[in-house]
Amino acid sequence: MFQIQAFVFNFASENTYVLFNENKNAWLIDPGNMNEQETKIIENFIKENDLKVVKIVLTHAHIDHVLGLQWAFDTFKIPVAMHQEDKEVLDMFQISGMRFGFQLDHINVDLEYVNEGDELDFDGEKFKIYHVPGHSPGSVVYHHENQKFIISGDVLFEGSIGRTDLYKGNYDQLIEGIKTKLFILNDETQVFSGHGNPTTIGFEKQYNPFLK
Repeated sequence: MFQIQAFVFNFASENTYVLFNENKNAWLIDPGNMNEQETKIIENFIKENDLKVVKIVLTHAHIDHVLGLQWAFDTFKIPVAMHQEDKEVLDMFQISGMRFGFQLDHINVDLEYVNEGDELDFDGEKFKIYHVPGHSPGSVVYHHENQKFIISGDVLFEGSIGRTDLYKGNYDQLIEGIKTKLFILNDETQVFSGHGNPTTIGFEKQYNPFLK
């Protein structure tokens, strides 16, 4: 049985997640911690719950989702799972920082690419991967079918969808991906988004104004 803890970090109120199980193993998802205070919050949670981070996972590589990525890689010394199409977005980290007035160092981590149709193993439990571009070229959604939840990144939000006016964004592509890959899931499936509150597939099918 998985538990998921959300932390709201950085200038964009981004959701960083720690996903963990009864074995005390954990995934760190979209580490957006941008300063010492935010990093301490994650470190304390991991320490207090006696967790071992066994994988670093990205839904996509926009700046607000990777501000803590170098720290995470340097601390846990494990590869970072992400889609190859977002490698160029990750490589734009410094340039993106300049746009927000930040002086940032280039991110240098070991990458482990995931693709549509892959499954990631977490202590014998499988997470299906859906490639849903449109917000970013390499946006992916992680789905645990047994426990009925997805980590959607900035693909799908409560009552909204990810921005499509950023680099290589595509509105039609995003809408199509949500409808054909996510809206076919069980209505009770929980959606843990990159920003804002959790929602469900059933709620979004009924009320999301972008997906009527």
